[in-house]
Amino acid sequence: MRHFFGALLLGMATLTVMPTEKVLAATLTGQPPIVIGHRGASGYRPEHTLAAYELAIQMGADYIEPDLVATKDGVLVARHENALAIFNSNGTLNLTDTSTDVYERPEFADRLTTKVIDGRSITGWFTEDFTLAELKTLRAIERIPAIRPQNTQYNGLFEIPTLQEIIDLAKEQSSLLGRTIGIYPETKHPTYFDSIGLSMEEILVDVLNANGYVDQDAPVFIQSFEVSNLKDLRQLTNVPLVQLLSAGGQPYDFTVSGVPTTYRDLATPLGLAEIATYANGIGANKNLIIPRDSQGNLLSPTTLVKDAHEAGLIVHAWTFRDENVFLPANLQGNPQEEYRLFYQTGIDGLFTDNPDTAVAVRSTLFPSSTSVPEPGTMFALGIVPLFGLLFRRRK
Repeated sequence: MRHFFGALLLGMATLTVMPTEKVLAATLTGQPPIVIGHRGASGYRPEHTLAAYELAIQMGADYIEPDLVATKDGVLVARHENALAIFNSNGTLNLTDTSTDVYERPEFADRLTTKVIDGRSITGWFTEDFTLAELKTLRAIERIPAIRPQNTQYNGLFEIPTLQEIIDLAKEQSSLLGRTIGIYPETKHPTYFDSIGLSMEEILVDVLNANGYVDQDAPVFIQSFEVSNLKDLRQLTNVPLVQLLSAGGQPYDFTVSGVPTTYRDLATPLGLAEIATYANGIGANKNLIIPRDSQGNLLSPTTLVKDAHEAGLIVHAWTFRDENVFLPANLQGNPQEEYRLFYQTGIDGLFTDNPDTAVAVRSTLFPSSTSVPEPGTMFALGIVPLFGLLFRRRK
């Protein structure tokens, strides 16, 4: 393995740029690209709540994505980070990393602590210091209220869901809608959780096995930004695995072990060939697929999708959001065009906070794909999941 990474560093190639093409490149599977509800329909509901996941499904998402962290008693729950609320160094609440109302709960004031997570010192409250029963008393809040103030109306309505509850929802909705809804869990901070005796891989596989997700045909992808835990998972399960690739930096387990390989190294043909030995695909930051210039305008696509497909890897791009703050400078107010340009590269799927937009654009390019909801149904899609979840009896 070290010989491989040494050769990679000596012979790494930069991502090349090819002319913009208007033709629709083929996906690896030959099927329309999948739409993955990123933390649910998080453009419309607080992320990682059953309401967000159900709305994503009703909007046409094929998969729903829970980021997984562990509780003190070893249960996997969905949060973007294991930090439930974070304070800035000046003592103010960090409003881009706080996803629950724990900071308002005096009974948990003594859980406030400072930890180092993946090399970053963080002061806040953490899932691993709470039992599941304690976490269930908390309520989710909108994590980026400055960008999505409309979502704050749902603050305090929803619990933190477990992986099992998300699976139950996916199966329930699959039965109701007559189409298979997959799950796309991400193991968050696996090296850190290993270090505190809460190894996530075994817990995750046990839950998947208990629910019948056991082989390559199961409607599930497991994703991770780290490499070693995906290799561990390959020894434990046959379900599809996806190596996440950021536009910068390196896998944290490489940082810990002193391996110098970066994510961009892994995005080269040699790096992709190595990924193909343990994973079925890559989840690529969209800037690795279509870069932006210094002004934030989209450039021409790189060869990453083509190179990955030649290595036998599917490509899922992340993350698509409709708000202008996230859109390229030359596509302000036009998220549909961003989807169209990325679909044309041949990606096999994408992560989106706005599944309705992704599904609508996909239907214009891939008429055989899941159709968009009928006009006039969006009101129902917003209200029915919300009240259905508020009054659903707990199992």
